[in-house]
Amino acid sequence: MLVLFDIDGTLLLRASAEHAAALREALTSVYGVASFERVRAAGRTDTAIARDIAAADGVGRERFDAGIPELQAACAQAYARLCPQSLVAHLAPGIVELLETLAARGGVRCSIVTGNYEPVARLKLERAGIAHHFEPGQGGFGSDAENRDLLPAIARARAGGQARERTIVVGDTPADIACARADGLRVLVVATGIFTAAELAGADVVCADAFELAGALASELLSARAACS
Repeated sequence: MLVLFDIDGTLLLRASAEHAAALREALTSVYGVASFERVRAAGRTDTAIARDIAAADGVGRERFDAGIPELQAACAQAYARLCPQSLVAHLAPGIVELLETLAARGGVRCSIVTGNYEPVARLKLERAGIAHHFEPGQGGFGSDAENRDLLPAIARARAGGQARERTIVVGDTPADIACARADGLRVLVVATGIFTAAELAGADVVCADAFELAGALASELLSARAACS
């Protein structure tokens, strides 16, 4: 089984301030953006967020597209400098126990689907002390595609073409639900981010926190194994 975890609001809580600052710094260095209009960010890719901010400051589409590789590199460099040495205090309650249980279970691969650029995502996981649960070379990231809906399929391809019926997405936003549905996947969500359980009702299962998620995910894995056996 392949379990695709989101990071912000799911694995980590309230750990995105330095990430947002790094993206703003990169926008200024690459495009000269000076005015940072507030845009919708939850669940979106870094590039999609940056595009809206840049457009509000007068950066045209062609100019923005040409600078995306530089933007990604500048954001990663800035975040490496700004990221706190430890993000352990930002781990969602119960998430370490959940990851350890999955690791001990066998037959389960944990991976990532996030709008973060990959170097940013990997550093967050490392500084939170959970990077060892997520293999290098796996996952789907905001540096792979601007459209988040494409990321689960990318993650499945990197996992050797993992079948849809053996893949589950875990997140905390409507965007996590949408990207799972776009790839025909089941999705479990936790109401630990900025969205309420009612706003996440489109998921297959809505959990209050990672402790409740552990039980729901165990049931999902058992059902999926039975269906595929």
